[in-house]
Amino acid sequence: MIAALEFASCYVYSPSGCGRLSERSRLMRELLKEGDARFLKHYAERVQGQMCESPTLAGFLSSADVLVPVPGCMPRSDQGRYAATKLAQALLEQGLGRDTWNGLKRIRRVQKSAIAASSARPSVALHYESFSIDAASIDASPRAAQSLVLIDDIVTKGRTLFAAAVRLHEAFPAAHIRAFALLRTKGLTPEARRLLQPCRGLISFKGGDARREP
Repeated sequence: MIAALEFASCYVYSPSGCGRLSERSRLMRELLKEGDARFLKHYAERVQGQMCESPTLAGFLSSADVLVPVPGCMPRSDQGRYAATKLAQALLEQGLGRDTWNGLKRIRRVQKSAIAASSARPSVALHYESFSIDAASIDASPRAAQSLVLIDDIVTKGRTLFAAAVRLHEAFPAAHIRAFALLRTKGLTPEARRLLQPCRGLISFKGGDARREP
């Protein structure tokens, strides 16, 4: 078990807030989930700019990183259909990484957190059990990589990312593992004041659950 996972994100997502910006954040989520090519290219460019200009995110992603997309809630034979895979490729095209690796697999379906009641959302343990490192691709894996970055579309509590990081750590114990999500959920915010809010923090495991700060 790892103690904590460093993560970063660029934009906030308000699932229930009122007002124009909250509505726009939900549109961003929809386009991200759909894998809209123009949206991904535009926001990958924005991320690249933030990695250069934002004091918070400067240097978090670099051309030395291997990007590891986090699979969605259902196993798929075609990893390219996942939103995180498309996002990772868009970031790679902006020079934010030296390669992508799709060896992290979802082998068992989990409930979508977005549509599940709070008590029914998958735990860290359930996510961990649903992930596997693909043995068939292990020979082509980034064993020599010193820096692995999990890429996901949205981070909420951080359960998925933390469980994925534990799986990666088991396979690559010497690697520096961290995570990046384009959006982070701010569920208790009545109205988003701005969407671009670069963030760098930690996801830890406390009291049997993941805790994201901030």
